[in-house]
This record gives sequence, structure tokens and C-alpha cells, in this order.
Amino acid sequence: MGSDADPVVHARVTAVWRRESTQLVAALVRVTRDVDLAEDLAQDALVAALEQWPGAGIPANPGAWLMTVAKRRAVDTFRRNAALREKTAELGHAMPDGQEAEMPDLDDAVDRVEDDVLRLILLTCHPALTPESRTALTLRLVAGLTTAEIARALMVKESAVGQRITRAKRTLAEAGFALDLPVGRERTERLDDVMSVVYLIFNEGYTATAGDAWVRPDLCHEGIRLARMLAALEPRHPDVHGLQALLELQASRLPARTDAAGHPVLLEAQDRARWDQLLRRRGLAALDRALAVARERDLPIGSVTVQAQIAACHARARTAEETDWPRIAGWYDALAASAPGPVVEVNRAVAHGRAFGPQAGMAVLDAVDPAALPGSHLLPSVRGDLLARAGRHREAADSFAEALALTGNEAERTLLTGRREECLRAAGDR
Repeated sequence: MGSDADPVVHARVTAVWRRESTQLVAALVRVTRDVDLAEDLAQDALVAALEQWPGAGIPANPGAWLMTVAKRRAVDTFRRNAALREKTAELGHAMPDGQEAEMPDLDDAVDRVEDDVLRLILLTCHPALTPESRTALTLRLVAGLTTAEIARALMVKESAVGQRITRAKRTLAEAGFALDLPVGRERTERLDDVMSVVYLIFNEGYTATAGDAWVRPDLCHEGIRLARMLAALEPRHPDVHGLQALLELQASRLPARTDAAGHPVLLEAQDRARWDQLLRRRGLAALDRALAVARERDLPIGSVTVQAQIAACHARARTAEETDWPRIAGWYDALAASAPGPVVEVNRAVAHGRAFGPQAGMAVLDAVDPAALPGSHLLPSVRGDLLARAGRHREAADSFAEALALTGNEAERTLLTGRREECLRAAGDR
């Protein structure tokens, strides 16, 4: 790969890999029943593509090409293993009862793509894994990101990501993971875990917890891609459509969430003409599908679909002033009843403050135990906003100062510094 066109070809190969790797790894995991081996075989196929495609051109069916190469590598691997077992047997260590190694049916590797991908997604979110390991393994096997890309995405050391992935694979192997698709309640619970991981990936991009940038669109787009994939795989589960709706609707605001200098712009101050209208329409359509499936199957909507309803209220308002805050407050009340938690309560305080006045918001916020959000800037920043709206500017400035000390994101610090200075000026202290 020494020509001037190499970077272009490399980018095209990378794009093909992102599109095809999930199906490739998923099929290989099923037929080999070995996550490590499946990933190694897929990586071998990628290396072969990087070596051959620049000269020969990208094939018409790159997915089939990659699978063919991976299958050849698999056959070679199993033949080597069989030869090794034969040598071991000759040394007097034959397998008990005359057992022979079983060669997987590699001709069947791409016949059940949808089931394979769903198996892989459910596997990466296995309950035996920690949330951190689930996220790293999902980004690696399902999203096709490299270890370096995952490290950048999660803002941790590359070595830490490698350790998480290694531990996750070891845990799955020790747990004797089953590749049969779960059914009933187990399937629902696993899907809930998958949706949580996908939302975590998206949310880290939507409001980064650390670093200089307030938003990181690459993670948001990866989250949306995974949500769309999940909705296509599980169309009769209403909340997978609700998840897609939530992410599409929130992502539609991305172009307006920062100004030309990259500084944060709060929702009420955003230029809604800059919102992505295609994502907005797709999000509202996904929400309609979620509600239609729930009605058809006589199922209640879950918390993620309730959150999508809240996002839809913002999406349907042509201006900030037209936002139906009482309706949003009602949805937050429903969310607090079905999925209670301190973050929900803080957001509910914001909604009640906008709908019924800052004192109503403070009443909700005062009931939140600060110990439930240790080290988070969320509680003092919302308190500062409500106090400012109530005209209690000095107290608001103190709350924003408290929030400043707790955030690790530079863009968020810029925003909070500006809010604090506004309050100090309004209080006559500047």
C-alpha cells in the first residue's frame, strides 16, 4: 500500500469493514463457538483485504469475500488443531473414548445473518459481564471499533480497554456461554441490558463526561446505528423502536447544540432551523412504530419510550416558547413512577420548574438526596438554574460555582462559568 491513493482505499476498506464486520464476526462466533477465534479470523480477513484490495479493487460483494477468506483461515486453524491432537495421541495422550475433534459446518456460516447478529449483541451484553465490559465488548465486536478507537471513545487508556475486552472474553468462556437465543423473560431482560449499553454509548457522545468537546457526534452516530440494527432485528419489541426514536430525536439537535466556536448552546437558546429534520422525522416515525407495536401486542411502553415521548414534545415545538412543558412534566411523572432514580428526579425538577414555576421545581429537587449523585455536577447546576429563574441570583451563583468544581468537561465548565457570571452581575456583585 505505497501509492498516493492508499489513504482513500484504506478509508473505503475501513468503511466496508464497519458495515460488514458485525455479520462476519456473528456468523463466525456461531460456527466456531469461540469469541477469540472468531475475532482473530475476522481480523485475518481484514488484513487480507488491506493487502489485496488496493491492487485488485474492492469486490462487488465484499461481505462474501471477507467470509470466504475467514472460512479458509478457519479450516486451516482446525486442521492444525486436529494435526496437533493426532501428534498428542501418538505420544500416548489420546482423547478419551476415541473422541475426535468436531469440524464446524463453515458452509452454513452466513445462512442466518439476522439471528447471528442478534446472538452476538445479546452475547456482548451477557449478564455475567460488568457494564464497563459490556460496553467495550459491544463496541469491539458489534460496532467493529478498534481498541484504540474504543479508548478514544470512552476516554480511557488503550491498555485498560484491552484488559476489559480480554476479561470479558475470559468471563464468557468460563461461564460456558450458550449461543441459543434466549426466550421469554430472559430475552426481555437481556434486551433491556442491550438497550442500556446502546443508550450509554449514545449519551457519552451527546454530553461527554470529560475532555474539551461538549458533544462527540461519532459516539452518537454509533449509538444510533446500533439502535437501528436492534429495531430491525427485534421489530415486535416496542421499546427497541422507542430507543431508536429517542436517539434519533436527541441527535437531531446536535447541529445546534454548539456554536461556531464549539461552545455549548442550551436547548431554549438553540436555533431550531439548524436541527436535522431528517433525523427528527425518522425519530417521530420510530416513536409511532413503538406505540403501534405496543397497542397491537397490548403491551405497556417502557421507560425508554416514555423518554422518547419527552423528546418528541421538544421536537414538535417550533420555538422554545411553544414547548408543552406541562405535558413534559406529566411524562416525567410517569417516568418517575416506572423507573425511579435520582437523575430522573433532577430532570423532573427541571420540567416542573418550567411548567409550574421555579418553586415547584425546587420542591422536586429538594427531595433528591445529594448522596445519590456523588461527584455529579447535575444537582447543583439545576439548582442554580431554578434559583436564577426565581431571582435568587447570589444563591444561584454559589450553586453554579459548586457545579463548576464537579465537572470534568471543559465545554461544560465554560457554560457554567458564564451562568455564574450572569448571576453575579444580576446580583450586583460584578
